Amino acid sequence: MKAETQDTRQHILDTGYQLIAQQGFSNVGLSQLLKHADVPKGSFYHYFKSKEQFGEALIQDYFENYQIRLKARFEDSELSAYERLISYWQCWIDIQAQECSTQRCLVVKLTAEVADLSEMMRVALLDGVESVLGLIADCIEAGIKDGSIAKMDSYKAAEHLYNLWVGASLLCKLTQTQTGLQRVMKTTQAMLKNGMDES
Repeated sequence: MKAETQDTRQHILDTGYQLIAQQGFSNVGLSQLLKHADVPKGSFYHYFKSKEQFGEALIQDYFENYQIRLKARFEDSELSAYERLISYWQCWIDIQAQECSTQRCLVVKLTAEVADLSEMMRVALLDGVESVLGLIADCIEAGIKDGSIAKMDSYKAAEHLYNLWVGASLLCKLTQTQTGLQRVMKTTQAMLKNGMDES
């Protein structure tokens, strides 16, 4: 793919992310997207066959970039694995607290909206979440090895914690406070230090 072509496609994706992270997928019309991206309709359909395919590509692009940032955070050798994980969750709190954040989590924003709307987008979200769970599990495993995290099933722990954080983030949208996330942080710290009740 030529650089100019790739740049135009990425520009549409980046613009779409900014709009959809704030308004949701269904609330962003194609005409609004094209106006904000300043590209003609023909250009959009050159890269994406439909809005649904655009949504799938947007989610895949989001997770590719998210994984790069997450790997960099989890490979910080100056911190223990426990400290790396806590810094990740603290970053999650900080981002959720910003009303106009440019790094809003698409899992929190789109899961309930698109799971029944588009199978393509549901699968893209699921694949992305599973890749993130794998990275969190790897960091938990590293913490078990370096002694900063209690012994536990690393993947089950990653899944449990991720579920807690996504759920708390959704409820924080209703309460408009960070209380739920702060409580989940305490639960996370306790679980990583004391182990997971797997009964």
